[in-house]
Amino acid sequence: QVRLVESGGGLVQAGGSLRLSCVGPRSMFVFTTMGWYHQAPGKQRELVAVISSSGTTDYADSAKGRFAISKDIPKNTLYLQMNSLQPEDTGVYYCKSSPLKGLPTWGQGTQVTVSS
Repeated sequence: QVRLVESGGGLVQAGGSLRLSCVGPRSMFVFTTMGWYHQAPGKQRELVAVISSSGTTDYADSAKGRFAISKDIPKNTLYLQMNSLQPEDTGVYYCKSSPLKGLPTWGQGTQVTVSS
């Protein structure tokens, strides 16, 4: 069974930083668009950032200037560097692999809590 496994979440004060990681099969990092999604308590899951197979990145407006998505193919790892965290960034962060054909693959999520 293909899996994505996130890590790096935790409790941080407002203004702090965290780096999330997502490990999975190398083929996902080479051939698919990878992304990070945020689900705040009681809300729908929303896109935070994506990186294409060629390395092109895009961000939600709320993430621009604060977050950075990257991938390390030899390490089979997707990253999300989060700076200047705010309480509204609290929630579960999921990574996702979206192939051109077929169903996407989601990780199980990692909890981020930002205290004010």
